[in-house]
Amino acid sequence: MLKGIAASQGIAVAKVYKLEQPVLDIRTFAADPADEIAKVGAAFEKTIADIEKIKEVASRSLKEEELAIFDAHLMMANDPEFRGQIEEEIKAVKENAESVAQRVANNMVAMFESMDNDYFRERAADVKDVAFRLMCNLTGKEIPNLATLDKPVIVVAKDLTPSDTGSLNKEFAKGFATEIGGRTSHSAIMARSLEIPAVVGVKGILEEAKDGDMVILDAINGEVILNPSDEQIAEYEKKAAEFQAEKEALKALKDQPSVSTDGHKVELVGNIGSPADVEAVLANGGEGVGLFRSEFLYMKSEDDFPDEETQFEAYKTVLESMGDHKVVIRTLDIGGDKKLKYYQFDEEMNPFLGVRAIRFCLIRKDVFRTQLRALLRASAYGHLGIMFPMIATVAEFRAAKAVYDEERAKLIAEGVKVGDDVEVGIMIEIPAAAVLADRLGREVDFFSIGTNDLIQYSMAADRMSEPVSYLYQPLNPSILRLIKMAIDGAHKSGKWCGMCGEMAGDELAAPVLLGLGLDEFSMSATSILRARKMINSLSYAEMKEMAEKALDMDTIEEVTELVKASIAK
Repeated sequence: MLKGIAASQGIAVAKVYKLEQPVLDIRTFAADPADEIAKVGAAFEKTIADIEKIKEVASRSLKEEELAIFDAHLMMANDPEFRGQIEEEIKAVKENAESVAQRVANNMVAMFESMDNDYFRERAADVKDVAFRLMCNLTGKEIPNLATLDKPVIVVAKDLTPSDTGSLNKEFAKGFATEIGGRTSHSAIMARSLEIPAVVGVKGILEEAKDGDMVILDAINGEVILNPSDEQIAEYEKKAAEFQAEKEALKALKDQPSVSTDGHKVELVGNIGSPADVEAVLANGGEGVGLFRSEFLYMKSEDDFPDEETQFEAYKTVLESMGDHKVVIRTLDIGGDKKLKYYQFDEEMNPFLGVRAIRFCLIRKDVFRTQLRALLRASAYGHLGIMFPMIATVAEFRAAKAVYDEERAKLIAEGVKVGDDVEVGIMIEIPAAAVLADRLGREVDFFSIGTNDLIQYSMAADRMSEPVSYLYQPLNPSILRLIKMAIDGAHKSGKWCGMCGEMAGDELAAPVLLGLGLDEFSMSATSILRARKMINSLSYAEMKEMAEKALDMDTIEEVTELVKASIAK
């Protein structure tokens, strides 16, 4: 048995499909530049067509924000500088296209990998993906296409590229196991969106697994069992059926309230990235939207910041679709690892700690004002909450709120109808804001805790860095204390506190969060019903007592054992 990280829950039993990329044996020899440049042109055309086809297939199962990765790949494949460098070098050195293209691509990857900017370092993987496809098209090598799977398999690979995950055929790809990755890696996020079982970070699986081997993928406990016995197969097929039956049974909770056994009610709402995601929230019994990532609109735009009308229509659609349910829309959270095609950020040593989110908006108030006008106009069509991200100080919130107040007053003076129940709050994702929550609570209408960044900043550990991924510890007592500060700070001023990070949908975290007094849990739509089942089975009084003990513990291991013991009663 091999151990890994359960990235997307489920159980699957099938044969191994080992995803092994073709080996390229590139040799250098003299060649006619005109012939080689023609080969390069044909290879680029095929590469672009391949990516467009993968995007088309992926659009059937992935959300719009997740499809943006293929737009980035198309941008690279269409980049005249990339192609131009190859063609110019062919003319200069009179060598074969494959050799020159590999050299140019390797130099480009090395350049990205050596950058101080985290975002650009991560783009090296995208350059590799596009360059590898180009090289295969130049050499006539076939890239395995997961869309052509015609029998049930479990995909085993070192990692899955965006092209791989976008090509997955859910009918036959019953799950996957990768040698690298963590819960927040690209492949893990895609697996949850596709709702297929996945175990990542399984050391040694490529060496141990062979094509056609029977394998059990236990993506609940993070285990992979190779060549299981008939008894194990029967046992896990039964578990898989039970898991599927439980998923079906959960649908009965769709219209039920989220309330503890002793009558304490909370709200379970959904995180969305585009208006199209609302359907999944409603289908899974979501009681509202706790986080609409508005940057989707900005990243989708091709040549400039989206105008007021474009934004208004998107926000209005979501508000109308959710009816009386509250919709919390986060203002533009750009910078760090989120870049725009049409705007060049200044180079920074650490962009995650630089000009991003509300800091960018307070510098580019013209962009901020356009978004606020669109939000306020849309507020007439539902119950809107506006959330400012990356707030660190009271002064920052006041500055952002002043711009909001100005735009609201202007719209009213223009005779434009705006909602009279708009709530204005902040994300608590910087430790300083959690510590100052009792003061910030006096100023805002609500808090929503962004645990992905709160944990990253508290632990001083990049959550995308595999060597320090062990420090992504939602149940560490230090993180729980910061969360308690935020919740208590809100409640002290009679305000509500939600959570919109990954932790909100974590089944082990839910009991502690309930006990700490969290009012709203916002998560991916597919996690809502399972979370409701958990909440509805717990005693609020008992979870409060358990949470107090957890705050007084030393390690995440102690807290984990405490939670497991508390919910096993």
